[in-house]
Amino acid sequence: MITVLTATYNRATTLPRLFESLCAQTCMEFEWLIVDDGSLDDTQSILTGFASSAPFKIRIVEQLNSGKHVALNSGAAHVSTPWLFIVDSDDALVPKAIATILSSIDQPSDEGTVGLCYRKAYFDMQLLGVKLNVGDMPIILTPTGAGHLFKGDLAYVFKTEMLIRHKFPVFPGEKFVPELYVWNKIGDEGLIYFFPNEILYLCDYLDDGYSRNFSSNLRKNPKGFLVFYWSQIGREISIFFKAKYLIRSIQCYLYTLLNRFS
Repeated sequence: MITVLTATYNRATTLPRLFESLCAQTCMEFEWLIVDDGSLDDTQSILTGFASSAPFKIRIVEQLNSGKHVALNSGAAHVSTPWLFIVDSDDALVPKAIATILSSIDQPSDEGTVGLCYRKAYFDMQLLGVKLNVGDMPIILTPTGAGHLFKGDLAYVFKTEMLIRHKFPVFPGEKFVPELYVWNKIGDEGLIYFFPNEILYLCDYLDDGYSRNFSSNLRKNPKGFLVFYWSQIGREISIFFKAKYLIRSIQCYLYTLLNRFS
């Protein structure tokens, strides 16, 4: 029914934690597809060891180092199940994650459902973002609207065909495009059900991760950020956010010029 899709680059130290969390799942009706984005550490040998001992199917796809967005494009093309769950290589899942998702897939009655979304927490179970007093029933939102409401990163499950249809754009020399750019496009296709207080995903922000190196990533990947910021101007309702993303777009354009002449 579902594939756990992981893009990884030089995460030999954190992959065992994710693997252990997958082995601890109360439901094993999933496969794990890992896209190795040209790792230079012991990732390959570790993954080979996992594949020989896992109680679930593991498939490994290798590519030259191109960035997470390209790895997700590659991974989606190799997924053989109707649904996929994107889980980063430095994160983990709670034991009931797969069982919860599978029980939820058939719950939304609308045939236009394209995704499900759950909450993330730190490894000490502290919720990312805000806790909402809206009960446990799923609510329908856009990814942009959900970001404003929950004020924290979220864990998305998508129909595989949606991620195949809406690939991340690829810009020569750049290795990052904000994921929300594609999540919004998928949301345009149908309904995404958000489970407001259901924690399935555990994470942390590493020193060399994208979240903690925003300024550096913006300078290195201005075209990838520009396509996202420009699209957000039309999606935002608030004048504040429209102005914010317009300023960011101008900043990206200037970085593009600087990179061209540097």
